[in-house]
Amino acid sequence: QVRLVESGGGLLQPGGSLRLSCAASGRALSNYAMGWFRQAPGKEREFVAAINWNGGSTYYAGSVKGRFTISRDNAKNTVYLQMNSLKPEDTAVYYCAADDWGSGRRTSHYDYDYHYWGQGTQVTVSS
Repeated sequence: QVRLVESGGGLLQPGGSLRLSCAASGRALSNYAMGWFRQAPGKEREFVAAINWNGGSTYYAGSVKGRFTISRDNAKNTVYLQMNSLKPEDTAVYYCAADDWGSGRRTSHYDYDYHYWGQGTQVTVSS
């Protein structure tokens, strides 16, 4: 079973950039596709981005496409979310999640496909 820990959240102004990290332990990250989700206060959790086991396939929500980049370093057992041109509506708790279906070969945007979750990291974008 893989364990996930997010880091890198914080408070920043609109237009700023931030990189989130998700460190895995317990099992090699290369066995999993990875996703980032977020949940704002009073809203449902929503998909942000996904990446397959080797980084060869990525998928983004329309609201972040062109601004966010998901990447992974399997040697470091870490997945990243680079967030640029941040907006107040990006404010949320960000979660990383792992999907082991097909040894990580799909990039799903459905949260029910991800069976392992981190505890989340807060990102607040405000002037």
